[in-house]
Amino acid sequence: MAKRFNITGTCIPEKHYMANIDDKLGQIKKLIDDEEYFTINRGRQYGKTTTLTALEKSLADEYLVISISFEEFDEACFANAKVFCQEFLIAIDESLEFLENPPIWSDVSVENFRQLSRHISKMCGKQKVVLMIDEVDKAGNYHIFLNFLNTLRNKFLSRAKKRGTTFHSVILAGVYDIKNIKLKMIEDGLYKPEVGERKITSPWNIAISFEVEMSFCAEEIASMLIEYERDYHTGMDIKDISEEIYGYTSGYPLLVSQICKHIHEKFDRDWTRLGVAAAVRLMIRTPAPDTLFDDLFKNIRNNENLANFMYEILLTEENHRFVKGVEVIETGLRYAFISVINQEIQVHNKIFEVLITDYFIEKERISASKTVKSDVSFEVLRDGKFNIELFFKKFNDHYQANYAKRDIKFLEREAAFLFLFFLQPYLNGNGWYFLENQTKSGQRMDIIIVYGGEEFVVELKIWKGPKYHEDGQTQLLGYMEKRGVDKGYLLTFDFRKKREQKHEWTEVDGKALLEVQV
Repeated sequence: MAKRFNITGTCIPEKHYMANIDDKLGQIKKLIDDEEYFTINRGRQYGKTTTLTALEKSLADEYLVISISFEEFDEACFANAKVFCQEFLIAIDESLEFLENPPIWSDVSVENFRQLSRHISKMCGKQKVVLMIDEVDKAGNYHIFLNFLNTLRNKFLSRAKKRGTTFHSVILAGVYDIKNIKLKMIEDGLYKPEVGERKITSPWNIAISFEVEMSFCAEEIASMLIEYERDYHTGMDIKDISEEIYGYTSGYPLLVSQICKHIHEKFDRDWTRLGVAAAVRLMIRTPAPDTLFDDLFKNIRNNENLANFMYEILLTEENHRFVKGVEVIETGLRYAFISVINQEIQVHNKIFEVLITDYFIEKERISASKTVKSDVSFEVLRDGKFNIELFFKKFNDHYQANYAKRDIKFLEREAAFLFLFFLQPYLNGNGWYFLENQTKSGQRMDIIIVYGGEEFVVELKIWKGPKYHEDGQTQLLGYMEKRGVDKGYLLTFDFRKKREQKHEWTEVDGKALLEVQV
């Protein structure tokens, strides 16, 4: 049976096209060889379970690997210490039952964690036993789980003093870092310090930081496409397409697989940049339910601070730097909504950028809190093409009529929002855009508009003088070169008292630039 691209559940090498993650597995194995305890905490559908499955297989010749998941534990399993300990041992037996001569861990009655501790020492003995537990977030809702972690911690410390044996290495996988279990309980409404509940602390301070990069790099995406190309011989430029997919996804594993699956199944194996763009547009515009995206919006709706933070990153001139201990930053990183590059915070990937930006824009449109009309001039969209020069004229007319006399501080903050608010109805259903936020600094933002098979590279700037304007032209030309287009569009917001309006084509270094100043 032919392999396929998988976007649900664990990826299996014999059934699915998969990125080669041998380097990641090697880095994780080094931690295990060093007897470390650690947590793999990443966003939803980030490949954690697939990585654990591959890791289990790679360790089998050297270690006795116990791989369980708390997804299988219902609420009754956390009722008390006796029930939890027994269910834990049963889960271990189920994990090992496929071995030729499996050890039996649940053949004793364990009443409490002290007895569990002794039993773990007895069963581990001189063996190198690796314990991997997936979906630990589910257990993070229960105080009994803290007692379990405390048992693991005490045994880890006892081993360091050569006073007993225990698991060689323990790996916990989930969205939350178990060191922040109190934060999870607060968010789940299980811990309310304002009503005087006892302090919750995690005993998982024995764990080292897990610094293995779980995102796919372009080369790892290419390894998946190489395998696919051996089967289908499409003639794709693997390096170019891998980099293009990475450019949209920043290597988020599920998003990578979704793009590939759509190209193969819904776009007649169009392994070109336009095929990638079509797949991304389908992901963004389809009304079909999507677990990852549903979870993304749920977290934004339920966390006002996170929503405001994402709005500032995307649609204002506020630049944020990474600082440890800031709760909203830690939350964004935990959900993989944001990433940190050179200490600057940005949205994790272009797909999230568009989805979240569209969410904010449509939310404002529905609430009518912005006095912006969404009338569409169909002259701009004639014959399936986007007449961007006419669009800029329409935008300028709209801007002068509605915003030119507004407060300057408001305009500086909301300029990008106003432009995207006006743009969105033109693209809805037939086109889309994304923000090039790696270059969003110094009050400039690149926007790529995709419509009718064409890309339009637009740079938004605030007027800061001739030198800054020339630098903007140079930066725009560089990005045009990267995207392989000969025309670019520079929109400058001029907030001076004696402001100028401009709408003219210029030639710079052999490239055509439409410069619009409002």
